[in-house]
Amino acid sequence: MNDVPNLKTFDARLREEAHEEPTLEIPQDPPSKKTQIIAIYGKGGIGKSFTLANLSHMMAEMGKRVLLIGCDPKSDTTSLLFGGKACPTIIETSTRKKLAGEEVKIGDVCFKRGGVFAMELGGPEVGRGCGGRGIIHGFELLEKLGFHDWDFDYVLLDFLGDVVCGGFGLPIARDMAQKVILVASNDLQSLYVANNVCSAVEYFRKLGGNVGIAGLVINKDDGTGEAAAFAEVVGIPVLAAIPQDDDLRKKSANYQIVGSYESQWGPMFEQLGIAVAEAPPVKPKPLTQDGLLSLFSAEATGADFVLTPATDADMRGKNALVKPSLEVVYDNV
Repeated sequence: MNDVPNLKTFDARLREEAHEEPTLEIPQDPPSKKTQIIAIYGKGGIGKSFTLANLSHMMAEMGKRVLLIGCDPKSDTTSLLFGGKACPTIIETSTRKKLAGEEVKIGDVCFKRGGVFAMELGGPEVGRGCGGRGIIHGFELLEKLGFHDWDFDYVLLDFLGDVVCGGFGLPIARDMAQKVILVASNDLQSLYVANNVCSAVEYFRKLGGNVGIAGLVINKDDGTGEAAAFAEVVGIPVLAAIPQDDDLRKKSANYQIVGSYESQWGPMFEQLGIAVAEAPPVKPKPLTQDGLLSLFSAEATGADFVLTPATDADMRGKNALVKPSLEVVYDNV
């Protein structure tokens, strides 16, 4: 597995603003290390868990050793893989074991199905802590369990992409992953999140980072084309387009795996598995807000709206006072 990075040195660089284009380029060849650590980002509810559960299962059927780690505070990454059953999280298990004076063991937090090994980092109770800090704490526990000595072909990390800071930005900021995969659909909000992740990758590149975007998975593709247009403009490939299909919706709702040679959807996930494995990390070109809006019709987004500045009188309303003018008016001579 990867060597532990020099976090102290990297953190020092993170404090510096990057005003110049870096000379360091992202490697354009497929990662050469035995274990590929791949971070998957997307908007909450966009279908990352569905995609990852089926992708990891398919990769295992293809003969790969796969570890799936849920890094979303909702702890729902493994729900489809385990038939809807909640997986004990590392955070809650650690807390419980610590109170009992016991050590966390692999079997307490890691479970397997169909050749896939999976676990959930979890997060704090609502209102009782920071989700990003929970992720950092979770990885600290993984290191104590021997994370860097584990033998896997692929480690897939499921990250919430709505906020790309703190613990949620860990794979990008700390070079923990070799590459990032985006999951989005043909809607503005999911592409906004995808664009934010591209911006985060570009920002940390300027600080000396090496993580790149390997591609986009379009989920619930209705054929309108906005997600594919986004991928083309920012310069990343579309790895797969998972259709908006009633059979997929029903099977997902019933916690049925479709990423299998026994399913009609098996070939699609097999091709996705190959693409995810082989796609090199590339340098994205993030869009401006106006550039993102331009991918959609103005009627759908209000992109043709003209901003009208407010005045002080507007803000004061009925409390607005007419101030005497200091202007000097001279009588006509």
